[in-house]
Amino acid sequence: MPIEFYDVKIRKKVSVPESDVVKTTFTTKKGQVRYGLRGKTADGRTLTKFVSKSDWESMNLPRG
Repeated sequence: MPIEFYDVKIRKKVSVPESDVVKTTFTTKKGQVRYGLRGKTADGRTLTKFVSKSDWESMNLPRG
């Protein structure tokens, strides 16, 4: 099932296959943890999408 990202460069939503998506976390300067997904486009650019912790934990994707 493809995951939808917003591509800022082309200003459109794009679908990225799950095989090209990994889970990741981001830690802010204040120590907060943000949960996100990173996907690769066909031309090799990386797209980021922030998701809730519950969505992040429920997804069966590799950690990146």
